[in-house]
Amino acid sequence: MRVVTRHLLFTGLLVLLAACLAREAPAGVSDRPRAAAQAPAAGQARPAAAAQEWPALPPPTATYVGAQACEECHKKQFATFSQTQMGKIFLKNPRSPAEARGCETCHGPGSVHVAAAKADRGKGVGTIVFRKDSPLPLVERNAICLSCHEKGLRLNWRGSPHEGRGVACTECHRVMVNVSEKRQFVKETEMETCFQCHLMRRSQLQRSSHMPYREGKMTCSDCHNPHGTATPKLLRANSINENCYRCHAEKRGPFLWEHPPVRENCLNCHEPHGSNHDKLLKVARPRACQRCHVEQFHPTTPQRATSRFVFNRSCQNCHSQIHGSNHPSGVRFQR
Repeated sequence: MRVVTRHLLFTGLLVLLAACLAREAPAGVSDRPRAAAQAPAAGQARPAAAAQEWPALPPPTATYVGAQACEECHKKQFATFSQTQMGKIFLKNPRSPAEARGCETCHGPGSVHVAAAKADRGKGVGTIVFRKDSPLPLVERNAICLSCHEKGLRLNWRGSPHEGRGVACTECHRVMVNVSEKRQFVKETEMETCFQCHLMRRSQLQRSSHMPYREGKMTCSDCHNPHGTATPKLLRANSINENCYRCHAEKRGPFLWEHPPVRENCLNCHEPHGSNHDKLLKVARPRACQRCHVEQFHPTTPQRATSRFVFNRSCQNCHSQIHGSNHPSGVRFQR
């Protein structure tokens, strides 16, 4: 009985499958008339989009049309650009044939873009745009900037941390509008431009002990070169200590008695971007010293009667020349 049931079920499935496969379109009906209906009639012009595909970027055959052609449509952008540092050079006082091309120096030859605009084919067709969604790869967009800005501070851009992280020139600099007083930053100040990514540094500079960044006496590029250096952390000098010595020359030495951790690295004791402890110390005194000096029976240890010296300036009550001493008896940095 069970075998007969299975046989009937299998037979029914075959019949259902055959019925599905046997379904055909009604006689005289096919897809050809539909395709013919969609085709344009004889003598009728095809739509412009089908007649010509507009390239996203300037093709090799594109030609230069001049900045006046750009101004016809982009009056607002042209007016603001003419007031920027680059605009005053490109449009009023070009120093080379490339700069004399004006807008097309960066955006490429505009003949195809102008033709596409007249055909009402949308924005950004046939020209180089510097938005994040640009069809031109980021490396090639940056290369356009580097074709002029390749010397000086930008010498080490290739292979730098910012290039490796895919940072575009236009993420820090805004060419078309004056936002900052100098260097055409995307924010009003250099620090605000850097803080777009470096949020931790923003918070550190709000601490009680900080370098005079907030007061406008320093800026990020006083210590770092964002376009790349031969040293770690984009430092301007050859080492962290040399970077600090550019301002703190009195700590450079040479000293008759050197304090080894000071000579090794200023960051052993200090946090340069901001601290809640005096003198940008990573740890409050006396603990800043006790991270290394853990010996017993020192006057500052709790079991000694002279432990009162740990207050106020702490260890520096006695060891006042903590960065190094030139006194013949300064082995303990007391004079």
